[in-house]
Amino acid sequence: MKKLFATFIISAGALLVQPVFAQLDLPQPSPKAMVKQTVGLTDVTIDYSSPAVNKRVIWGDLVPYSEMWRTGANMASKITFSKEVTIGGKAVAAGSYAFLTIPEKEEWTVIINSDSELRGTDGYSIDKDVVRLKVKPQVSPNRERLTFLISDFSNTGGNISLEWEKLKIDVPFTTATDEQALKNINNSLNASWRNYTNAANYMLTNKKDLDKALTWINQSIAISPDQWYSHWIKAQIHAEKKQSKEAFASAQKAKELGDKNPAGFFYKEAVEKALVDWKPAKK
Repeated sequence: MKKLFATFIISAGALLVQPVFAQLDLPQPSPKAMVKQTVGLTDVTIDYSSPAVNKRVIWGDLVPYSEMWRTGANMASKITFSKEVTIGGKAVAAGSYAFLTIPEKEEWTVIINSDSELRGTDGYSIDKDVVRLKVKPQVSPNRERLTFLISDFSNTGGNISLEWEKLKIDVPFTTATDEQALKNINNSLNASWRNYTNAANYMLTNKKDLDKALTWINQSIAISPDQWYSHWIKAQIHAEKKQSKEAFASAQKAKELGDKNPAGFFYKEAVEKALVDWKPAKK
């Protein structure tokens, strides 16, 4: 009996000290991929799996026509917006969505569905569609692996692009960047000269309300009159408003203040060029 008990203890101990092997780590046929791009003030993120062509016929074969596709492999591809965007004329609230498609030879249906955790297309419900729109597939340079991109983007929108084999689709979207930026500006304006200057520069750069930009830059200068950069922004606002005399005077002030701190006078060449270009003609 003692022998049997000892044997049991030894056997149990042997089990306890058996090495724990990690899961075998090998390359996946459709590795996970992710693209993230900030468009204006909105982050657009796409999480997907990236299958390869691997000498296969893709369109109309591996990916059948007229059938819903997860637009990738494994889980349905997922797209996330940090702020509201507009796709196909419809508002898409901030959040995560499944990106599904129904490919056809001449035209694709793109579906943005609120069930972002779809395993493929199983469990899909049309009631959860947020957007459905048609797009035309285009011929593109060969791409071995399915790839999502945010292409041709500006501060106010861009394209959600899918490329695979020799085909691509573009799904246009827009953002409410200007409204969001103005809200941020109004919320942050206080006794800081820098905030007023940055707000004025935003309006100038985006060619928005130049009168408001001039008001803000004057407030900045009233708070801190010795900032060469504020006078340079003011000069450019006047120039944009075709007020050459005022533009020249503000550029002169920017140079006068900037020359007192040469190491921090980052736009010296631009200011000096403006003084030449805007110099009033002699009468």
